Amino acid sequence: MASLFTRYALVTALLSMQPLLAVAEEASAWTASSNLSLVSDYYARGISLSWHQPTVQAGLDIAHTSGFYAGVWGSGVSQNTLVGASTELDIYAGVNGNFSQAAKLGYSLGVISYFYPGGSWRKYEGLALDLGKPSGGRFTTTELNAGLSYDWLSAKVFYTLSNWFGAERSTGWDGSTRGSVYLDINAAYPLPWQGWTLIGHLGHMDVSAQLQPDGFPNANGLPGTYKTNPDYNDWKLGLSKAFNIGSSEGWSAGVYWVGASNRGYWGSYGGSSFNSAPNANGEVQTKHLNDSRLLFTLSRAL
Repeated sequence: MASLFTRYALVTALLSMQPLLAVAEEASAWTASSNLSLVSDYYARGISLSWHQPTVQAGLDIAHTSGFYAGVWGSGVSQNTLVGASTELDIYAGVNGNFSQAAKLGYSLGVISYFYPGGSWRKYEGLALDLGKPSGGRFTTTELNAGLSYDWLSAKVFYTLSNWFGAERSTGWDGSTRGSVYLDINAAYPLPWQGWTLIGHLGHMDVSAQLQPDGFPNANGLPGTYKTNPDYNDWKLGLSKAFNIGSSEGWSAGVYWVGASNRGYWGSYGGSSFNSAPNANGEVQTKHLNDSRLLFTLSRAL
């Protein structure tokens, strides 16, 4: 879990950039916004990246009337999963809009890069024992995305241009993970009660390679018995509520049931603590990172 100092330093750094966006706001064609959140667990596509611990998140966005947008977003993450990293920083840009023939039918095209400063599989000593020290293994990942929306429904596809979060031959995989695909369908249905929205999500991750079946020995030193296919489905269902606190606007809170399939991978190898030393039996601490559980969020648009 990232230290509180790291998390609040991230938030301070992001929010301190907000005055720079005021220049963009002066031009009527531009708008700028920022956000700050506290989450009980950082689930990304159905997988906990905060080792089932709370963290803070913050973001900044600019948008143009032409449909262009760009932004930066950050969150605390756990070194137990992303070795050497305590922060995720996303930088993204793209264009969105509506088709003139149907006002409720929209589209989006974009690119996003996920950065994990200091994070790399090179810092996982277990790889040196099993495969030799990897030459690559940085978690930095870049994706293209394209989506369609209609009213409160949307769907998007993400295509990985880089290796998928450091998964490559040097880190125990049977090939490159470029070309991995994530698909998702989302719903944000406004309920008849003021400020309430019903949230639904279904996703599928298709990684273009698998772990080498003999890449990692089990506790007895025999060829690995871990599941080698990381592909999974994930889901999210819940409610969000927008509200004000006195004259302070832009608040929202949510409660969601989240989780993912394929416990065989995400509860064994994928759920191992890569930041802790193995015990006498060669075992490391594990958690089911795809457990179905309740997630709570509190956010403020600034």
